[in-house]
Amino acid sequence: MKVVHLTDSPFFGGPERQILGLALKLPPTIRTTILCFRDHSSSAPFLKQLEMAGVTARMLGHANPRFLQMIADVRAELRAEHADLFICHGYKANVLGWLAARGLGIRVLSVSRGWTGHTRKVRLYEALDRRWLRLMDGVVCVSAGQAARVRRGGVRPERIRVIRNAIDAARFDDVDRRGRTELESLFPSVPKMIVIGVGRLSPEKGFDQLVKAAALVAEKGHSVGFALIGDGPDRARLETLVRSLGLQSRVAFAGFRTDIDRLIAGADILAQSSYTEGLPNVLLEAGAASVPVVATDVGGTREIVRDGKTGYLVASGDPAALAARLIELIESSTRREDMGARARRLVLLEFSFVHQTAQYEALLQEMTRQGRTFPSVH
Repeated sequence: MKVVHLTDSPFFGGPERQILGLALKLPPTIRTTILCFRDHSSSAPFLKQLEMAGVTARMLGHANPRFLQMIADVRAELRAEHADLFICHGYKANVLGWLAARGLGIRVLSVSRGWTGHTRKVRLYEALDRRWLRLMDGVVCVSAGQAARVRRGGVRPERIRVIRNAIDAARFDDVDRRGRTELESLFPSVPKMIVIGVGRLSPEKGFDQLVKAAALVAEKGHSVGFALIGDGPDRARLETLVRSLGLQSRVAFAGFRTDIDRLIAGADILAQSSYTEGLPNVLLEAGAASVPVVATDVGGTREIVRDGKTGYLVASGDPAALAARLIELIESSTRREDMGARARRLVLLEFSFVHQTAQYEALLQEMTRQGRTFPSVH
């Protein structure tokens, strides 16, 4: 079987790790080719990782706004590869990929990771994506929460399958422990404990709520530093908020980093303050690193975080609740260690690539053997 993926890759992040991990874990009888749009010159890190792993990958010849040529590029690749199945990732891939595959007799599968709605332009694209998903032969949702949203968008239930994100927990078996030192170096004086938040600094991630929670934690007199790892359009607004709350010595901005693993492993707690999520890879990474989390109960987050066991869930937009749960973990090393250990066991049991790949393999076989529909998720 020959499977071709199409993705718009701005950098080597969570979705790219999922695509690469799947390509490496599928049996050799299923051959994978990955196509990237040319729009992002920063696709280079992903393509480099694919090359190093020995996965066949190419960048398309044309870029925005030459959409007709982009469709022709994809169609030519599908023909050259003699593709049996075509997997699209994201709204651009869904629209252009489906148009390219139309008439070739190739079944098209979309992977739906979530919608952010962080700008008006993105909201328009995502509205188009919701409608376009109805045309797909199948839609893989990374969480039951996202599957519910896809169903509400009008996709037929029998075309939906939930296959959750996975992680290679072995990445954290021998992590460079200098990550702790690097986190400590972000602050003017070394805090006793460090809470990190990881992600794009954009409105839907709710980092302003985490900053406000940091202020409430500081009021209790705890020696805690908050490190925000990532970059994005909200950074200037967040820096202004930090200054207005007098938290310059408590909240540090680490910027975009490629060494996320060791920074997560160097933290005491990971906090997620998002308003919307699919199935957050960073929570899987925290679990693999045995780092307890406090996270907002949005999207598929509760499918990773078992409240009171592997971490805590709080309502989005409630910095007081976020701060209260953070303080509970800050004040109890026993609870941190217990939750971290439970999170690690959960990741190993339910979120391994072995488990994910078995589900994908069964799905791909069904799609080629039985036609354009497959059983719905229960």
